[in-house]
Amino acid sequence: DVTDHKIDLTDRKLTFTGVSGGRTYELNLELFKEIEKEGSIWNVLPSSIHMKLNKKDQDEEFWPRLLLDKALEKTNVTIDWDKYVDEDEAEGNDFDTGALDGGMDFGGMGGMGGMPGMGGMPGMGGMPG
Repeated sequence: DVTDHKIDLTDRKLTFTGVSGGRTYELNLELFKEIEKEGSIWNVLPSSIHMKLNKKDQDEEFWPRLLLDKALEKTNVTIDWDKYVDEDEAEGNDFDTGALDGGMDFGGMGGMGGMPGMGGMPGMGGMPG
């Protein structure tokens, strides 16, 4: 389980730090394009972190990927296919935020530290644990 976690979000970067098993982990990811911090939410669960990030330009076509660096995306990001909405089916289908219930809102809370007992990240790609 992760303790002392901190998640920071800017318009083009996501940064995570946390402690698990006495070791400190850090992850810095540059996003493919700009996102809107307001309305984006996250929740730390026992085996993962779930996020909903809103694109800055909502009228723009679907992004080909989430991260600028394809290699980092393959080792640090997984898709929840149960929540996936295909581009041609997106009209009117909102994102399922069930796993984000009780999560934190990025808007106005940049740099907020972790909350004890909220879970960890064992087995997350690129981060031993």
